[in-house]
Order: sequence, then structure tokens, then C-alpha cells
Amino acid sequence: MGLLEKINYPPDLKKLPRSDLPQLAKEIRQQIVDIVSKTGGHLASNLGVVELTIAIHYVFDTPSDKLIWDVGHQSYTHKLLTGRREKFHTLRQFGGISGFPKISESQYDAFSTGHSSTSISAGLGMSCAKGIKKENSKVLAVIGDGSMTAGLAYEALNQAGGIHKDLIVILNDNEMSISPNVGALSSLLSRTFSAKYIQEKRKGIGELLRSLPRIGDDAYQFAKRFEESVKAFVTPGMLFEAFNFEYFGPIKGHRMDQLIDILENIKTLDEPVLLHITTSKGRGYEPAETNPVYFHGVGCFDAKTGNNIKTSSVPSYTAVFGKAMVELAEKNSDIVAVTAAMPEGTGLVEFSKKFPDRFYDVGIAEAHGVTFAAGMATEGLKPVVAIYSTFLQRAYDQIIHDVCLEALPVVFAIDRGGIVGEDGPTHHGLFDLTYLRSMPNMVVMAPMDENELRRMLLTAINHSGPIAFRYPRGRATGAASEKTDVPVPMGKAKVLTRGDDVLILAIGHGVLESIEAAKILEREKGIFATVVNSRFAKPVDAELFSELVSKIPRVVTVEENVLHGGFGSAVLEALAENNVSDFCIRRIGIRDTFVTHGSKNELRAHYRVDARAVAAAAEELCRQSQST
Repeated sequence: MGLLEKINYPPDLKKLPRSDLPQLAKEIRQQIVDIVSKTGGHLASNLGVVELTIAIHYVFDTPSDKLIWDVGHQSYTHKLLTGRREKFHTLRQFGGISGFPKISESQYDAFSTGHSSTSISAGLGMSCAKGIKKENSKVLAVIGDGSMTAGLAYEALNQAGGIHKDLIVILNDNEMSISPNVGALSSLLSRTFSAKYIQEKRKGIGELLRSLPRIGDDAYQFAKRFEESVKAFVTPGMLFEAFNFEYFGPIKGHRMDQLIDILENIKTLDEPVLLHITTSKGRGYEPAETNPVYFHGVGCFDAKTGNNIKTSSVPSYTAVFGKAMVELAEKNSDIVAVTAAMPEGTGLVEFSKKFPDRFYDVGIAEAHGVTFAAGMATEGLKPVVAIYSTFLQRAYDQIIHDVCLEALPVVFAIDRGGIVGEDGPTHHGLFDLTYLRSMPNMVVMAPMDENELRRMLLTAINHSGPIAFRYPRGRATGAASEKTDVPVPMGKAKVLTRGDDVLILAIGHGVLESIEAAKILEREKGIFATVVNSRFAKPVDAELFSELVSKIPRVVTVEENVLHGGFGSAVLEALAENNVSDFCIRRIGIRDTFVTHGSKNELRAHYRVDARAVAAAAEELCRQSQST
């Protein structure tokens, strides 16, 4: 029996001698590689924090001590050590455990995290609450993977230092963060300065110097400036010291004994502390060490070679967008691209290489990115902001205030619209049609396939105001290439099939499900449907919809978005404004709930937004109309 098999919860871990912990780390890495190769997931970042996670649970007393994983995609080792080892094979699978910390999943998950840079804010809130309740347990926030590029982290640091709350922030610097390791001297200083007796000596010497007649305060200030100068010379800690945090680091994050020693030392401190560690993404698995970007979020792969198992000649929607951007930018020098720490994820790598002066990665700072783009738009450029749907939510106010208010021509290319799959509720893009449709001056589109995606990008570039188009995660449809240099007519839908029994109005991926539903209805029920590719959630083609509904008063709307305020709501509003009445309608979309994790097809079936659900709704309408 291996060491990992003996551990169900952190108290089991604490029974191991330190000498066994490196072997445990090795077993954990093997387990993570084996499982993620089958389920997909965030591999490189998790392999980088194995020692850190073991050390934290070895030193601290979770769940009494609260541990928050920023972003959350670094929590696989944490899950293995906190009661979920036997369920780990269900990682990210429908009905299995989440790939992110989730309060409802385990008492050891102190905070549910999926979007970055929230850990320090949440941790500070917990620390303040513990103070009110007179509790002495500790709060730790582990932040990394570029999360320190977001303003929210600094807002939290600012408050924590200002009120001098007991909080431990661990900055996991894996070369996507702040600074490189500056060597053994820094490590030595960190371990030495962190020792409890040294902290007491520093305070004692400070009090002694201040007590000296006439020269006391000057001597104290000189000594403190000298200490800060030395630390600034050998560490990057002055930034955090400016926030009134005690800074230690950087230290190597893969040296178990060193990690445990420093965590034991800082555990005794009753003030804001920042521990800066450096780790290697993909540690212990050569393919991930060689290509950490690819193995950041990866699908199924061969664990022995690291090679992707699933291959397809059909490009992803992301790749289609990226290629179209390059083609249009070659013809239009005003086009610039903006993304938020996701050049690979949004398909803009080739654009960044061909047009480096017209490409901007703003870091994990979506709100800044939107206002930054608005600034460029005022100077006559055509900024295309490429951000995942779920992350664009973080810039809601900036879209309204800085873009829509003055109708600035900013294009929003919204990747991962709709159900995204195994990453779960924090990553599904199910709200964009709703929140964007409510904004004055905004146009909102969604293509049915890759050809329409290219055309919509051209439509957006030619538009003189704010405009957004959202498209799904994953492979495109494989549709035969069509002429795509003609923009989509503004606000115009397109009838795809004709039938007198039921009218299906769909948008985006819902169009594909509706086409399949029409085939099911005809083949199995003898019901003939008119299917409309609506294209626009705003403005909808009210004239066409009104005309069709007056002839076919049995209507099904289909969208991969929440129903509240979404495309179906837009259809109802348009029909009401055009005084169209006496019709029956069923809206297919996500009800008032958050969607869990699982494969896209499983989730579409479970939440009844797939072709079978569309066909069932249409059949029900037809049956009801026959009985009345």
C-alpha cells in the first residue's frame, strides 16, 4: 500500500514523518497525471503546488484554519488530502467532484473559487469575522497564476494592511506572476526573518532604540531604513511591505522541509504576512514541464507520452476567430486586439505575432481591458476585445459606462458562450445574452456555425457602435466553407426550413439543436417545423417573427442562455410591441439555476436544451393545439 492510500484527511497526513513526504508528493503527482489524462483538467498548475499543499495541511489545522485557493484550478492535491481521494477519478465528470473548490462539496473548501484574484478579499472577510467571534484560527489565501495582475487583489491587500488583520497570503509565483527567485540569500533571509524569536528581537531592539535619549527615534528610523534597503536589494518585498504586510521570500516551493519550517514560523505571527514562493508549472511530468501552456487546461491525453488522444481536422470556433482576425487585420490597419491574459485561449497568438504593435494583453484585468479599449476607440481605432463570456461578467459596469454610454465602436468577441462542459458553474457562459441585451446602444449576435462567425466578425468591424457576438467552446461544425466577405444584415434572421406545424426560433448553438429537432419531429411524429436562425438577440427581427407567428401560432424559442431576460424574452417583447397575440410559446433555455460540471452533451440533455428537448416542446404544443 502506498502512502497516499493511507491518507483520507489531514490528521492522517500529520502522522507521517517528514522523511516520507517527498515520496507522498511523488505518489500524488502520479495520481493527478493518471486521472487528468482520462478526465481532462488543469494539469501543469496542480503539479506545481503539490509540496506547498502538503506542507500547508501538515502545518495548519484545516478546516478550523481556513484555506482559500485563488482561481481554484490548483486544488487537486488539496482534494486528494481532504476526503476526496476515492472519488478523485470522477473529477470534472457529471455527478462527480468539481475541478474547483466548492463550499457545498467539502468543509475543507473554505470558499468557492473559479474566477481569479478573489482569495485575499474573501480571506480578509473571514479573518475579520473570526475577530468578531473571538476565534484564533488562521486564514490562508494561496494566490498565483497571474492573479496578482488584477486590481481586486491590491484592493484587498490595501485594506488588510490598513486594518492590520491577521492574514497569511501565499504568493505562488510560477513564472506567470511577479518576480523570479533571487537566490539562496533571499531564501536564507526569509527563513531567518520569519523565526518567532527574530520577530521578537526586532520589536525589542526597536523599542530599545526609541528609548534612547535625544537620538532614539532617529536611530530607530535609520535602522529600519537600513533593514528595508537590504531587503529591497535582495527581495521584491517592498511592494508588499508598502501595504503593511510582513514579506518573506521568495523561497523555493518544492523544498518540503524549507516550506514546513517557514510555515511553522509565520503561523505564530499575528499580523498580515505575505510568503512568496517560486514553483515550476508541470513539476515532475516532463511533457507538462516542457509545455506548461498546453497542459494548463488540457483534454484527455496519453499519460505516457503526453500526446492528445482526440484528434480532429475540424478547427475550433476559437481558431476560426483567430484566423479571421488576422485576415481582416491585414486589410484594416485600425483593427487592434485586446485580451485578458488569454492570448492562447482566445486564439490570438498568430495575431500577436503578425501585429505585435496592435495586440494588447492586459493581464487578468477584464474591467481595465474594456475601458482601455474604449480609450482606443475614441481615437478612431477598432478594438476587438476577446474574452471568455464568464470573465466578461467582471467588466459589466465598464461596458455600460465606458462603452455603451457614448456608443463607442468596441467589438466584443465572446468565447465560451453557453455551456462549456467540465469546468462547471463558474465557467459556463450563460448570462451574456441577458446582461448585454439590457444595455442601450449594444448589438448582440450569435452565429450558428463557423461561416457565420466570420461574417459576424466583419459585421462587427463595420459597425459604428458597441457590438458583441458570442460563440461556443470546442470544435466548430465542419460546415463547408462559404463566402464570408459579406456582413450579416443588421438585425435580420434567416429561415432555414419550412413547415406549417410549429415555428422554432433559435440563436447560436441552439440553431443546430433546432435543425436536428426538426428532423426528429418529421421522422418520428410527422410534424413539420419552420426553423429560423435568428442570429440577433438585439435587435431581433421583429418584422419576420411577427409575420411567421401570425401564420404559425405554435412557437418554440431556443437558446443556450438563462431564460430570464434572454433571447426568448426578446421574442416575447417584440411580439407584444407589434401587437401579435393569440399564440402559444415554449422557451427552451436554462432555468433559474447554476449549471453543474460534466460533458456538454450530458449537460444539454440534463438541463433540457438539446434537440430532444426542443422536439418534445414542439410536439407538446402541437398536441395541445389539436385538443383545443
